[in-house]
Amino acid sequence: MQRRPFLPLTVCLFVVTALTVASSRAEDAASPPAMPAKIDLQDGDTLVFLGDSITHQRLYTQYVEDFFYTRFPARRIHFHNAGIGGAQAWDALQRISRDVLDYKPRYVTILLGMNDGRYTPFDPEIFATYQNDMTEVVTRIRQGGATPVLMSPTMFDARAAQVRQNPRRLRSPEMLSQYNSVLAYYGRWLQDRAIETGTSYVDMFSLLNDLTVEGREADPEFTLIKDAIHPDPPGQLVMAYAMIDDLGLRGQVSNIRILPAAKGGFRAMASGGKASNVRATADGSEFDWTAYSLPWVLPEEAQSGAKLLHLGHRASKEGLEIHGLKPGQYEVVVDDVVVGRYSHVALSRHIELQDNSKTPQYQQAMAVAMLNKQKNEGPVKQLRDGWRAFQGWARQSRQLKDQPNNAQLATAVAKARERLNGLEENIASAESAAKQIEDKIYATNQPKTRHYVIRRVQ
Repeated sequence: MQRRPFLPLTVCLFVVTALTVASSRAEDAASPPAMPAKIDLQDGDTLVFLGDSITHQRLYTQYVEDFFYTRFPARRIHFHNAGIGGAQAWDALQRISRDVLDYKPRYVTILLGMNDGRYTPFDPEIFATYQNDMTEVVTRIRQGGATPVLMSPTMFDARAAQVRQNPRRLRSPEMLSQYNSVLAYYGRWLQDRAIETGTSYVDMFSLLNDLTVEGREADPEFTLIKDAIHPDPPGQLVMAYAMIDDLGLRGQVSNIRILPAAKGGFRAMASGGKASNVRATADGSEFDWTAYSLPWVLPEEAQSGAKLLHLGHRASKEGLEIHGLKPGQYEVVVDDVVVGRYSHVALSRHIELQDNSKTPQYQQAMAVAMLNKQKNEGPVKQLRDGWRAFQGWARQSRQLKDQPNNAQLATAVAKARERLNGLEENIASAESAAKQIEDKIYATNQPKTRHYVIRRVQ
């Protein structure tokens, strides 16, 4: 946070007053900046996900996109995945202009560190390199007019690594026992940097680690990261939830309360949308509901992660309460579809519909998620795979600077450079295809007015 420079005190001020003001301003200048409580993406903004292979997987990024598409359908927010497998912070610096800043992002999330630790016990020199390169990444992002969001590295699952040991590439016992702690240390350093500089921070490590420990209390083989490094879809959803929670975006979708009216009939109190045409019927009540957003619905492969997190209740609640009903069993019908049967007692306490796959809202949100999955498995994958060649060329070019007389390496660098000739065409093609799907997403994610009927059946 920038502070205004001290203004010179005029001679007409009393000396005591001058000293008091100067002291106050000195204390203000010395006070640390506050960490932002949340990110604030508005219509037309872009969010870039910068990272390594865990970002290149296009899963936690996809699930975060799903959240924004359904929670803020009135805002056209753009997303760009800038992850490449194997990347370290140095690699990110080599492509930060074209692959990050050229998209004019408002925010850039940074998930690096898994490879920077080099899969070895803690080494001060390796860590110093990570510190320097990450500091430069953050500086470049700020210079480019974007706001960085620091994210801790994810966990290394040592037990999963032991189970999947490759005989040709055995990891040392020291590495297996210590690398998760190395990543935790890297993450805590990042958190300290975020606190010191007033930067948003996401703890990607703790929730994954804690849920893994809890899971192993019941099942010693439980893991969210089968290959020890890359979280599986449920684990990637845990990462997405950590982002949404730590960045201050978690909250319910809506809550509808239907109450007896003073002169008979029913009235509505609601949040997250507008209820209209509320009336009593011979066997219950009915009303129209226009929500401002849709529930956060995920593809099937991530559903076990949603259950593990109680995601719907915590981050996507669609509550419904009906008071004043006669005793009995009632069907809840949305747009002529029976979505469930409940007692009048359950309805008066409240039910939650966000995880009910029968509701039109859920199905609409799932259609959004499937379109986004298509985008990420198609053009986004094409784009990210196309950038692999650049990373290889950049690394070989660095080696050649240290070995200028290495003719074999010089030839390899020249060939790698030739493979980059089609990069811009690949970028243009992938972005065009992604935009076509994005257009479909924003045509699909607009909430519709739904007709609710609560009717007594017993």
